[in-house]
Amino acid sequence: MADMASAATGQAGAVASGKGPRAGQPKRRSFSAAYKARILQEYDALETGRERGALLRREGLYSSHIADWRKSRDAGTVNALDAKPAGRPGRSAAEVENERLRKENEKLTAELTRTKAALEVVGKAHALLELLSESADSSAKRHK
Repeated sequence: MADMASAATGQAGAVASGKGPRAGQPKRRSFSAAYKARILQEYDALETGRERGALLRREGLYSSHIADWRKSRDAGTVNALDAKPAGRPGRSAAEVENERLRKENEKLTAELTRTKAALEVVGKAHALLELLSESADSSAKRHK
């Protein structure tokens, strides 16, 4: 295992730091552009599937890594191999802010609904207490 980590230069550590609530949980690996280029060149130089499989096992990679890295390289974009790992596409600052405000709005709307319901209950309880107070006053006057 230590051999795998030393062979994969340009690869981030496999486990998160020992602090915080996510300590001990796996961390997403990231690979440098130089590492990706070196592995692609080495992979393409191998002739048989057995040799290629051995390379992938040695480096702790999957064939999907190779396919994604090739796709990026062949797209011809500048620094294509430096691209961030696949996942959620980057969003603009405005989109992030809109999403945050939308969630805050939903939260505040729910809180307002609960507050209105509570005020309605308090209003009805107040009206009932006034009604009981008036009937108690009128029955006390009758008994005198």
